[in-house]
Amino acid sequence: MMQGGCNCRYIRFRMTSAPIFVNGCHCRVCQRETGSAFAINAMIEADRVEMLTDGEPEIFVSQLGSQPATRSARCPRCGVGLWGTHPDFGDAIRFVRGGTLDERILPDAHFFTVTRHPLVEVPAGVPSFPGLPTPEDPPLWDEEATARIDAAVAAAQRLPES
Repeated sequence: MMQGGCNCRYIRFRMTSAPIFVNGCHCRVCQRETGSAFAINAMIEADRVEMLTDGEPEIFVSQLGSQPATRSARCPRCGVGLWGTHPDFGDAIRFVRGGTLDERILPDAHFFTVTRHPLVEVPAGVPSFPGLPTPEDPPLWDEEATARIDAAVAAAQRLPES
């Protein structure tokens, strides 16, 4: 179980299982949201992110043109970005920012390398894609990971709207 949190320790959390998948995202949105060359995102079911402190993150909704909205959780005290969501998965899946974890994690693949910062090199042997992977690309995760994603999304769809 990995733990993480913000700089001021107002928010601490634990991932109660290994992430489904870890990506390095080089899209301009992730670059801007993190203020960095790319984001490391640990994809995990929302119900497997357990809060360890009483602090509640502040949720920011971002609408980018005609794209569906995304939600980002930040510490309301120090402003550190903790996790985000993606419209394809709704609130069922969180993309925990790798830099908030106490242990370092490495991406299983890199996305949006077309907008990769020129000083960032993707390690040899790590899958990389100019955008998001397409159905024609080899699968990036196994049947167990797909089952975890499907179960989380199905469970979230059964919940009443808040």
